[in-house]
Amino acid sequence: MPKPDIHPTWYPEAKVICNGEVVMTVGSTQPEINVDVWSGNHPYFTGTQKIIDTEGRVDRFLRKYGMLDSKSDASNSNKEK
Repeated sequence: MPKPDIHPTWYPEAKVICNGEVVMTVGSTQPEINVDVWSGNHPYFTGTQKIIDTEGRVDRFLRKYGMLDSKSDASNSNKEK
């Protein structure tokens, strides 16, 4: 015999919200779902791309842990000039 009342409430018209706007409705156990990225603003689907400066992060990490040798440190300072 199945146990009654063990499943969560199902919302067949749950709203998916991105940046304060309802972007779609789906079935879910939550009445509202807040998302940061969806297919309407994801770079893969929109064809846009954001350029992220990871070089500065890597150099900072290498300097922090003493992994940068004098050659690469000198070449990086020449690039900045």
